[in-house]
Amino acid sequence: ADTVLDGEVGQELLQKLESQNLVGLSYWENGFRDLTNSERAVATMEDFDGLKIRTMENDLHLDAFKALGANPTPMAFTELFTALQQGTVDGQENPYATIYLQKFYEVQNHVSNTHHIYSPFVFLMSKSFYDGLTEDQQKIMKEAAVEAGKYERKLNREANDKYLQSLQDEGMEYTEITPEAREEMVKAVAPVIDEYKGQIGEETVDKVYKAIEEAQK
Repeated sequence: ADTVLDGEVGQELLQKLESQNLVGLSYWENGFRDLTNSERAVATMEDFDGLKIRTMENDLHLDAFKALGANPTPMAFTELFTALQQGTVDGQENPYATIYLQKFYEVQNHVSNTHHIYSPFVFLMSKSFYDGLTEDQQKIMKEAAVEAGKYERKLNREANDKYLQSLQDEGMEYTEITPEAREEMVKAVAPVIDEYKGQIGEETVDKVYKAIEEAQK
């Protein structure tokens, strides 16, 4: 993720913000989103079958979880704890930090490192303000944003490691997704990605996946 976002493709995505009068200075992160539920350990594709999972109101997310065999249910975050508590939904997906800080461990039994979404934060500012700075000031802002982003990523990853342990200390059962099971999930979701290429931009999607392949070598 770092290599892709800090590389050519990631910088091209930041440049697209200028058309919205914004300047993207660097990438910070919210991190990987992982699955919790109250029904069973999720280790394979089959384990998703029929699970009612709260997701954000995002069509791509909904279709991806349907492809995995789950029953995704969009819902406002503010309603989620009560919905989990009452059994309206079986599970949800968020970074470990959110899962712990929202005390979802009180109403969820299982957590799996599905890592199904990586959520970057874009550190940005108004283009009109940025354009009013001198070149030296712009350089300082850019360098500071990148440096702070590297530090924020480090802190976030250290915190998430601690929060995962804390979730287990609170009684949640942790399930590790094997590379083989993850690959099966990737293949199941691939048609959904292809379906949305037209909306996202086929060239952009292809560039991102090519960059991912290069980074994984």
